[in-house]
Amino acid sequence: MILSRRAFLCSAAVLPVATAQTPYIPSRNEEAFLEDLSRRAFLYFWEQADPATGLILDRALNGGAKTQGRSREVASMATTGFGLTALCIGHERQWRERGEITERVRATLRHLADNQAHERGWYYHFVDMHTGDRVWKCELSTIDTALLLAGVLTAQQCFESDAEIVRLAQRIYQRVDFHWMLDGDTGFLRMGWRPESGFLRSAWINYRENAILHVLAIASPLHPIPLRSWYAFARDPVVFEDYRYVGAGPLFTHQFSQAWLDLRGLRDGAPYGIDYFRNSIVATHAHRAFCLSLRSAYPSYSENLWGITPSDSEIGYVGWGNAFSQRDIDGTVVPCGPGGSLMFTPQISLPALQSMRERFGEHIYGRYGFADAFHPISLWVDSDVVGIDLGITLLSAENLRTGRIWKWFNRQPNVRWALDRVFQRV
Repeated sequence: MILSRRAFLCSAAVLPVATAQTPYIPSRNEEAFLEDLSRRAFLYFWEQADPATGLILDRALNGGAKTQGRSREVASMATTGFGLTALCIGHERQWRERGEITERVRATLRHLADNQAHERGWYYHFVDMHTGDRVWKCELSTIDTALLLAGVLTAQQCFESDAEIVRLAQRIYQRVDFHWMLDGDTGFLRMGWRPESGFLRSAWINYRENAILHVLAIASPLHPIPLRSWYAFARDPVVFEDYRYVGAGPLFTHQFSQAWLDLRGLRDGAPYGIDYFRNSIVATHAHRAFCLSLRSAYPSYSENLWGITPSDSEIGYVGWGNAFSQRDIDGTVVPCGPGGSLMFTPQISLPALQSMRERFGEHIYGRYGFADAFHPISLWVDSDVVGIDLGITLLSAENLRTGRIWKWFNRQPNVRWALDRVFQRV
């Protein structure tokens, strides 16, 4: 059920506490599981990148080979952003020789700064991993560029003693013309642009994964958008059973921005005043409750087997998982659903992932971790892994374990400046 914004915000309990926000310390067994899961995900970002450009494949086979068909040589900018962050994690955890990782970061930033095609600092969504050339006549993507920038700025802070990395990262960030993507009539940031037709008609009119885009745009050193732009997009209210939160998109829309943005204990100003970290906790609990509500039709769903977010399926890629819509749902489980919420709800996300590996690991757990999706009853298993899905699981796990991604990204001076103006302590 989706309520009107007025009715929802006037409610006495806009964001009820679904779980305590106390630090979670994984057990020895849980820590061993997270270490293995994380190292496998890191391996994807290391092996499936072009060493010269640093661009990382959008997807690959879970055995380590490239996928077949038209995606074989295609990288995505969002995956590369997750990958730069993965390199930071691998450097700190010494999963490869540190000098080797540092040089990969330098090579990636050199390519992005000097050779990668862009328009006013914005990058195309999908590109050839070896040349950086645009593929499929795709758009300049604002959200994919933002996720790439998140990785760039995380690397800047992780490798703060490397003058070249710091300089290149700042150069990449400051040339992005955020104001160019702002619709002056509506105050919305547009979703993208194509050279053949201009700006896309779609814009960020609702709260989804765009929080990080808006923070980066407000924080921009040279081309910022006004602070009021944060309040321009709607916070669409959602109610399911006893859960109330904002943001009617799939579960990943509550996860991606906060893989980098540390919003614990913060809320924005009037008229919203939302604690977005708690909002994501509630959204995850509500999503699990929704999966459990489907057990009469899909008996495989259970307390420790749940998760539906856009993914592969037996019939191809499906954008399922919008708030409590049963459209296209067929009983498939998507591990990055609970995986991306490890930093929010470890009490329910960790048992889900561990149960998946214990029950189905022989079929679904490969070189890079979990397959992108699987069906517990038909035993269909996706042969591919998808970079952004591995990425959100890896970053969420690291934030749960150490909070390193939050620490690095949120101390970046421009980001810190914007956060101090948008948010206040709860």
